[in-house]
Amino acid sequence: MSRSFITFVIILILLCLLTLGVLIGIPTMATQQFGPPSPVLDPLDQLEFSARMLWYGSQLTHPIDPHGIEQPFTIDPGESIPSISIRLEEVGLIRSEAAFRTYLIYTGLDTSIQAGEYTLSPALSIVDIARELQDATPEQITFIILAGWRMEEVAASLATSGLDITPEEFLSVAHSAPPGLNFLPASVSTEGFLYPDTYILPRETNAAALLQEFLRNFSLHLTIDLQEGFSRQGLDIYQAVTLASIVQREAIVPDEQAQIASVFYNRLRAGIKLDTDPTVQYAIGFNAVQGTWWTNPLSSADLQFDSPFNTYLYPGLPPGPIANPSLSALRAVAFPAETPYYYFRARCDGSGLHVFAVTFEEHLQNGCQ
Repeated sequence: MSRSFITFVIILILLCLLTLGVLIGIPTMATQQFGPPSPVLDPLDQLEFSARMLWYGSQLTHPIDPHGIEQPFTIDPGESIPSISIRLEEVGLIRSEAAFRTYLIYTGLDTSIQAGEYTLSPALSIVDIARELQDATPEQITFIILAGWRMEEVAASLATSGLDITPEEFLSVAHSAPPGLNFLPASVSTEGFLYPDTYILPRETNAAALLQEFLRNFSLHLTIDLQEGFSRQGLDIYQAVTLASIVQREAIVPDEQAQIASVFYNRLRAGIKLDTDPTVQYAIGFNAVQGTWWTNPLSSADLQFDSPFNTYLYPGLPPGPIANPSLSALRAVAFPAETPYYYFRARCDGSGLHVFAVTFEEHLQNGCQ
């Protein structure tokens, strides 16, 4: 065997060892820089995508614009990874859709991107954006209380709110007002004081903190002029909220709230029972057949339901609010219209408006034929 042939073999072996070393070193270097590859990749795929990761290098870890502003980005259910990647590049959130897809496949994150609404920024790197897209759950949630809801309806809406609060947990704290409120006696129900509004809340909000937020919002809207208006009508805050809750449930159109409030004031001052359906509905509670807390229509037997909230049976205001009134209903109680009316009933045209009457005879004539 010639010396030159032996030298050639040695060089060939060294080249093979060098090549093997490089091939082994590529996954190692990629792992050191970007973490381990997805276990679902076979050895050849691991080598290929490790090499790609090293090729893209800083494109993966450096943002396209460190001073970029946030923008909304939506991923539709079932949208493909190539589609998402292309759109991210098109809107200027990443520099390279190919680099983005490479990172997803290398890490295995391509199988766990979630559909949903995101807020992303070009100040985030590809690595950061890929991780953001793993969770469409926002840090804050939007919670809405509609005017006229009773507390059980507020509680029921928690199931789909994104808050980790059960209806039972909320009702447990809401049935007894926390101490230290100057507008609500301690230990009474907070019904009526869960201020209707749109709330932006941390997802980790608990039941007690949620109740405090509703009561705080009520307090912010309980202005001096409102309180003075209640006093001029001879009502304290609790009584005023009670009457406002009835006005809220009776008035479909807010423009009529001041007139409806005047009717109730006229009846109270004349010693006439309020005879208002919502108080009976509140007393009866949940109607399983109708699937509502507000039974409609009421039967003659319903009107005889024995409860201190039933204003067909008991004179004056009920013991407390029957729902959570809007600011407009509170203002209607503080600043009612001046009218001679003692009666009202719904118009027969389905408009939600009411027709008002001074006498009971006139009230009967206003009935639908």
